[in-house]
Amino acid sequence: MMTLGNQTELIEEEDGTLIAYEYMECCEDLLLAFLREIFESHWAQIIFGPCIQGAVFEIQLTEPPKRITMLDGYLTVDVGPWHFHLCLGEHHGTDANPTSKTLAALRRASKAGFFHSLGQTCAGGSWGFRMWNGAEEQMLTVFFPNPYLSDRFKPQKPDWTKLALWNEMRRKYLPDATEWMPDVPTPNAVPRTTLGALPVL
Repeated sequence: MMTLGNQTELIEEEDGTLIAYEYMECCEDLLLAFLREIFESHWAQIIFGPCIQGAVFEIQLTEPPKRITMLDGYLTVDVGPWHFHLCLGEHHGTDANPTSKTLAALRRASKAGFFHSLGQTCAGGSWGFRMWNGAEEQMLTVFFPNPYLSDRFKPQKPDWTKLALWNEMRRKYLPDATEWMPDVPTPNAVPRTTLGALPVL
């Protein structure tokens, strides 16, 4: 399992978008605490699902999950008509069908962190959380409120107060994280292409 806690990285996507990542410690206890908090307390404010080239799931809950449980390393978020699983910890399988250590390592979350980008997107930018498994495949993306979008997801002048939840989660789950704001002179200005003071590995 990779451990990238407190590290940062700047990645350029194929379309030129720059995404700044801040990685948290990728351990079961911390991931479970974070995911429980956002799905129990902030479910109405987030959009989530896989987000890969060619496929984006933008799921928004209309009510809180019915149950959030852990079993054999897997987190299950049950919203009633459907549910999903995420492997966060040690996974062994059953006595009748045990899971090999190699397969367990591939399934388990190996990297997780907060991200932000500006420009090159239809929404003006994005602020979120992302998690990958041991095969470097994306498991989950969580989008936090976007300053460029109204509560009805209509374009608007940026309202930087909408970064409050994203910043709150960063400060709580990233040691020494400070509040992030774009490098702009006024709250209603369009940000420059800078992503702020973020060291590049």
